Amino acid sequence: MSERSQIVPAPEGEYFESSRFGGLSLLLAGGAIVGLFLCVIGAVKDEPQFSFSWMFGFIYFFTLCCGCLFWTIVHHTTDAEWSVVVRRQLENIGLLLFALAVFAIPILLLRHHLFEWMNIPPGQDAVLDSKRQYLNWPSFLLRALLYFVLLGGVAFFLRRLSVAQDRDGNPRCTIWMRKVAFIGLPIFGLALTFAAFDWVMGLNFRWYSTMWGPYIFAGAAGSSMSLLVLVVTALRQAGYLKVVTMEHYHIMGKWMLAFSIFWAYIGFSQYMLYWYANIPEETQYFLVRNTESWWPLSMLLVFGRFFGPFAILLLQGIKKHPHQLSIVAGWIILMQALDMY
Repeated sequence: MSERSQIVPAPEGEYFESSRFGGLSLLLAGGAIVGLFLCVIGAVKDEPQFSFSWMFGFIYFFTLCCGCLFWTIVHHTTDAEWSVVVRRQLENIGLLLFALAVFAIPILLLRHHLFEWMNIPPGQDAVLDSKRQYLNWPSFLLRALLYFVLLGGVAFFLRRLSVAQDRDGNPRCTIWMRKVAFIGLPIFGLALTFAAFDWVMGLNFRWYSTMWGPYIFAGAAGSSMSLLVLVVTALRQAGYLKVVTMEHYHIMGKWMLAFSIFWAYIGFSQYMLYWYANIPEETQYFLVRNTESWWPLSMLLVFGRFFGPFAILLLQGIKKHPHQLSIVAGWIILMQALDMY
C-alpha cells in the first residue's frame, strides 16, 4: 500500500491544454448545430421515422457509455494496475450518462411512435395484459429515471474520488473507490439489463429473451474497450499519454478479443436455444432478421462482429501495433452500431 500512497506528479506535457483544440471545439459545435437543425427537419417531415432514428443513436451511445463505466468498476474491484494510466478516459466517457439523460427526453415525448404497447388499451391484447404490471407508463418512467440516477451516480462518485486522489494523493480515496465499485457492480448489472428490457426488447412487447441483458452487456463491453483504444491513440498522437506502452495496447487488444468471443457465445446460444425451442414469441425476432433485406445485414454482423475480429486479434503483433489495433477497434465500433440498428 505504501507505493500506492505516494504522490507522483504528472509528467511534463501530460496536462490537457484545451486551448490547443479550440478549432476542433468550434468544428464540433458547428456540427452539433447543423445536426440539431437536421433533426428538427426530420422530426417535422417524418416524426415516426425520426423517433426510431433517434432511438437507435441513443441506445448505441448508451451502450458505449455503460461499457466504459463497466471497465471503470472492474478496474477498482479487481485492483487492476495496467488500466491506471487510461482510467481517466473511461471515467470521462462514463460520466456522459448524465448527458444521455437529456437526450432521452425526446424518446419520452415520442414514446407512442416507438412502443406499441403504449397505444393498446387494457383488454385488447391478452399477451400485453399479462405484462401490464411491468409495462405501464408510470413504472416505465420511474425505471428510466432510476437507471440514469443509479448509473450516473456510480460514474459521478468514482470520477469525483479519482480527481480528489489526483489532487491530494490521499490513499483513502482508493479504498472509497473500491467500496463504491463493489456496490456499483450489481447496480450496473441490474440497471443495464432492465434498461435493455425496457428500451430495446420493449419495442416489441410480444417478444422476449432471458439472455437479452447479457447480450447487450457483451456488445457494450467489447465496443467500449475498442472506443478506449481509439481515444488513447488519438491522445498519444496529440502528444499525451506517453506513459501508455505497447503492453497496454496488448492488454486492451486481448480484452477486445475476449469480448468478441463472449458476444458470439451469447448471441449463438440465444439463437440456438430459441430457434430449437420453436416458440413463436421467441423465434419472431430471428425470423425477421433471417429474411429479405435483413439477411445480408445479419450475415455481415456475424462475420464482421466475430469471425473477422477473432481471426485478426489472434495475432499478437496486431494487438501491439497501435494503428493496426485502432483499425480493428474502429471496425468493432461500426459493427456495434449495426448490431444496435
